[in-house]
Amino acid sequence: MSAAKFNAEALIEQAQAGDLQAFNQLVYHYQSITYNVAYRILSDPDAAADATQDAFLSAYRALDSFRGGSFKAWILRIVTNACYDQLRRKKRRPTSSLDALLVGPGPHEAFVDHVENPESHAVRQDLGRAIQGALQRLPEDQRATVVLADIEGLHYKEIAEITGVELGTVKSRLSRGRARMRDFLRQEEELLPRRYRLRGNN
Repeated sequence: MSAAKFNAEALIEQAQAGDLQAFNQLVYHYQSITYNVAYRILSDPDAAADATQDAFLSAYRALDSFRGGSFKAWILRIVTNACYDQLRRKKRRPTSSLDALLVGPGPHEAFVDHVENPESHAVRQDLGRAIQGALQRLPEDQRATVVLADIEGLHYKEIAEITGVELGTVKSRLSRGRARMRDFLRQEEELLPRRYRLRGNN
């Protein structure tokens, strides 16, 4: 849906007035980024789908509490909290499939170049596994911050709004998370494709 045709503010007002079709359009527009964030945090496609569904159900029930601002930040805050809830409820360790970050199941598969050659696909898959493995080693708060900043490309202010913390906390979590990932990838350097290896690149 093009930017010219998509008007989040108008759709939110219509949805708040009880227009289910308007809310469905919001879901359609934001479901990919919402699922992607959940998948990167949980590293489990089924769990990510559940968290995404829970987030949109919660958003629909709480629409009246939305008082403007970024709907994207609002829905990502809800899905991030849903992921935290899953991790705490299950108290599980990251033993689920570490499918490639860029070739894992779900909506983001639509962005994969399906005409790439097998070697490039394998390289990207190896890199994805290494990155996802590093992400799963991070504490929950650092993981979410790294996902939102370095994978989804959100600004510090947006991340602060999504995670409900101060700007300085976002920067601190991101710095520590990046350092931990770098250390992990150095230790597991054989998992990285040769051109992505960190040795000598400080």
